[in-house]
Amino acid sequence: MLQLYIGNKNYSSWSMRAWVLMRQAGIAFDEVPVRFDSFEPGSQFKRQLQSVSPTGKVPVLVDGELVIWDTLAIAEYLAETHPDRQLWPAERAARARARSVVAEMHSGFTALRSACPTNIEARLPEVGALIWRDQPAVRADVQRLVQMWGELLAQYGGPMLFGEFTIADAFYAPVCTRLVTYALPLPEPIAAYVQRVHQLPGVRAWVEAALAEQDFRDFEEPYRLGRA
Repeated sequence: MLQLYIGNKNYSSWSMRAWVLMRQAGIAFDEVPVRFDSFEPGSQFKRQLQSVSPTGKVPVLVDGELVIWDTLAIAEYLAETHPDRQLWPAERAARARARSVVAEMHSGFTALRSACPTNIEARLPEVGALIWRDQPAVRADVQRLVQMWGELLAQYGGPMLFGEFTIADAFYAPVCTRLVTYALPLPEPIAAYVQRVHQLPGVRAWVEAALAEQDFRDFEEPYRLGRA
């Protein structure tokens, strides 16, 4: 049985990508949660992860003696080992474009990711309004998302970015939660896509578990003193 090591569901966007991909695609796995206590070298989190992976980061996929770290590597491995699940689009040009937008997520949108950390439980419209007013780089990141998603939804007809659910939707699912948490402004067609992502069974399951954690980590939430 595959094992997937993940962090706190409320905060860990990278864990969410791999978990949602596997859950939504119907790939069986055992979940191994590793609670965030600190990211310092001596923390319990780092000690537990470094006993499995050289990076000491989540997610980590373990398949027997094989260890795969980094979300993109995990996604590619799953696509190779489960070709029947069609995790990438079947058509070559669409597949190339899907890989491009996934890689863009993997390495880009740094302003949005930095200013709006994943926090599924929280609703922070006031924080989001200040970020939107004061941080042009965040506005540029959201503008790029609107452009990209709009083009893909128009070209492939929805409801997901490439028609049916693919790795691309799994990679952008945590972005959708950020847009909701911080109430960043979106045009209606893009807001509708965000809501469709939230309604995916795999995403719903992740969000429900995140809400149930009730585990406030102050180093993840410098903008408030506790949960509402």
